[in-house]
Amino acid sequence: MPAEWQPHRQTWMVWPERTDNWRLGAKPAQAAFTRVIQAIARFEPVTVGVSANQYGNALAQLHSSPELAERIRVIELSSNDAWCRDTGPSFVVNGKGDVRGIDWTFNAWGGLNGGLYFPWHLDDQVASKVLSVEQQLRYRTEGFVLEGGAIHVDGEGTVLTTEECLLNPNRNPHLSRAQIEQMLHEYLGTSKVIWLEQGIYLDETDGHIDNMACFVRPGEVLLAWTDDEKDPQYARSQAALNVLENSTDAQGRAIKVHKLPLPAPIIAEPEEYASVDSVLHTIPREAHARLAGSYINFYLCNGGLIMPAFDDPNDEVAAAILRELFPERDVVLVPGREILLGGGNIHCITQQQPA
Repeated sequence: MPAEWQPHRQTWMVWPERTDNWRLGAKPAQAAFTRVIQAIARFEPVTVGVSANQYGNALAQLHSSPELAERIRVIELSSNDAWCRDTGPSFVVNGKGDVRGIDWTFNAWGGLNGGLYFPWHLDDQVASKVLSVEQQLRYRTEGFVLEGGAIHVDGEGTVLTTEECLLNPNRNPHLSRAQIEQMLHEYLGTSKVIWLEQGIYLDETDGHIDNMACFVRPGEVLLAWTDDEKDPQYARSQAALNVLENSTDAQGRAIKVHKLPLPAPIIAEPEEYASVDSVLHTIPREAHARLAGSYINFYLCNGGLIMPAFDDPNDEVAAAILRELFPERDVVLVPGREILLGGGNIHCITQQQPA
């Protein structure tokens, strides 16, 4: 699997609409997604999968100018929700430059043991539909559950993940840690797993790595950080730092760690969740809940870096760090609170297709 910073053919996304996750009929979420899509389209083409019911609405919002219509492709693609990082394919390449896709089994982050909604069968079809559109061969991991947001790779044989997610009994309870590592290596072409114990505090995905830490280049990892010893996140970040500083990658390099400060704790306001529908088989959205806000949840595209902003003083601090780490990229800040209210952020709603 190539690293995210390697050249892309395009970005894949899915249009939000489910009213038991997104407030006010998903209209604020659609506006937030549109800003992300338009930001990415400055740098590379974007394909957006949209349900039949939402097709006209999405087309009107996304093709608001001839320039955007040339850069943004809208296709009909049914799904259960809009988390393309987790439901779309993880693309891999071989030595000849052929691109194929991994279609991980998806169970809505836990299935009937802590999953976030039911049913999820349409989401489990997203990867195969994407690969059919692109006419690319598919590797289906039938019975092996994984989400794309649970892994980060350096493109040189190393995969970064968390025990909190991959070793959770609601994913693959029939497999040992060693067997899970073997599955990752077989499908991703990796040879070394670096396991962090936990992800971001109260992350409803069971600690996805893409909210906690990521590679910025081979041998270097960016880690979500707080200096507030009273914050429950403090111990998690400290433990991750200890693991990383005592790890080597697949090529034997010691890991250099960069710290990225977190925004101040983000709390959902009662009015923000008042209009979210209550549905029997969906985990309810609760006011006053702490949300798993993190600047790590940015997305790299060709020449760009799309970063969530939270109207927090650390927005600019984080942006400055990212500009220093990625001097060749244009760092673009896009409001992230609306996406966060649905449970994730910019990295969670995007999926890169390598060139």
